Amino acid sequence: MLVIPAIDLAGGRSRIVHWPGAAAGEGAPTDRPERIAEAFVRQGARLIHLVDVDGAQAGRPANLDALGAIAGRVAVPLQVAGGIESADAIRLVFAAGGTRVVLGMAVADQPELLRECQSVAGDWLAVGLDPRPERLAAFPWHRPRPPSVAELASELVGAGVSRFVVGHAGSGDGRSVIAQLVGAHDAEVLVAGGVTDLAGLEQLRNAGVSGVILGEALLSGAIDYARALEAAA
Repeated sequence: MLVIPAIDLAGGRSRIVHWPGAAAGEGAPTDRPERIAEAFVRQGARLIHLVDVDGAQAGRPANLDALGAIAGRVAVPLQVAGGIESADAIRLVFAAGGTRVVLGMAVADQPELLRECQSVAGDWLAVGLDPRPERLAAFPWHRPRPPSVAELASELVGAGVSRFVVGHAGSGDGRSVIAQLVGAHDAEVLVAGGVTDLAGLEQLRNAGVSGVILGEALLSGAIDYARALEAAA
């Protein structure tokens, strides 16, 4: 199972300062995303997940320069989420150095858009899913009733999607959703959010997920990356 460091990009910087030695007063803090990515790759990261916070708010990629700076410093795939709502947005992300993209859950109601995005991204496309019942109920679906996560996943797999990034599913009821997705589909399932300790990592590894995306827990040093890699092995 991959342990995937996540960096939230806002204004060209990391929204969370990286200072793993804070408790011991060692090292120096940085909000430079390219330096943070480089540090994790040196420790063994095989994929970096980037969230374009500004892009998510604007509905289009907004931190392309920061993405390019990261791509210029590391030689691992960069998975980008936030503000990617069209095939042209994917082209911009790929041109800047991204190698994977995550579309929002709304694409399940837009089959033509999904096909356009697949034509550009191919197998490097993922769809983000939020399994929280209140979020599913509140989402502006273009269908008679809100779908379940299982229904969404089945539809998307049938449309050719082979990778999901499932948020808010690292603990509680989300674990049952993850088990259902892993058991029902031959798709790569990545979990983002809800994991706060090594025991949580081990539980997801045993559940068969392909990777766990960790942001603040790693950047703050609450979870040590080397120990996380060991727990996921």
